[in-house]
Amino acid sequence: MDRTEPQLEHTVADGVATVVISNPAKRNAMTAPMWRELPVLLERLAADVSVRVLVLTGAGDTFCAGADISSLQEPGKLTSELTVAAEEALAAFPRPTLAAVRGFCVGGGSQLAAACDLRFAEEGARFGITPAKLGIVYSSSSTRRLVGLVGPATAKYLLFSGELIGTERALRTGLVDEVLPPAELAGRVAEFCRVLASRSQLTQAAAKDFAAGRTDRDAYWAAQARTSEDTAEGVGAFLERRTPRFTWTT
Repeated sequence: MDRTEPQLEHTVADGVATVVISNPAKRNAMTAPMWRELPVLLERLAADVSVRVLVLTGAGDTFCAGADISSLQEPGKLTSELTVAAEEALAAFPRPTLAAVRGFCVGGGSQLAAACDLRFAEEGARFGITPAKLGIVYSSSSTRRLVGLVGPATAKYLLFSGELIGTERALRTGLVDEVLPPAELAGRVAEFCRVLASRSQLTQAAAKDFAAGRTDRDAYWAAQARTSEDTAEGVGAFLERRTPRFTWTT
């Protein structure tokens, strides 16, 4: 496949699935076919039991410059429903997700990054949510997710103005979790993914449910914990001073 064509690339290695947004001609802007493809790709990766962590990143030196604006000029090619479906599929991925951000993370790029569980960024990255520059109504679900991350005041600042912010403010407001020098981002992401892949998927899946507000699932997760061997394995490994071998999978 021609790597200059807009596409979503992916690899799976050592329990980590890496999805790369690649549209080099337009700073990795997401085209309508890419928005459609993302939920399908995520469903396929979720079905792969070897995948324990998912990383979303951009090709080259930028994350994603948003939706391909030329798609907006073609009726039916790109709609809010299309972008929200991709965002929700990412948020619903059953294992931990991490956005590794370089360069610009704008518009739909920020929408996707916010849908990940965690966001690590290199120093100098720029973030912005720009529907006010285009007269577009940001969806209620996307707005609620943004407010949950950064609070209502910062969410309004970003949405009302469409202005870009740097990593210092993004870290301070909770939009990102860690900021690294450019030379250290890839290594830190790989290191943290190894940590996540070594932990109990039972704990992680329950935490994702509860963090998403699904408090009616207490009984379900209590039952999963009772029938899982993860607790016994974790306690046993701690007492024996060895690495635990968790077996529960989503």
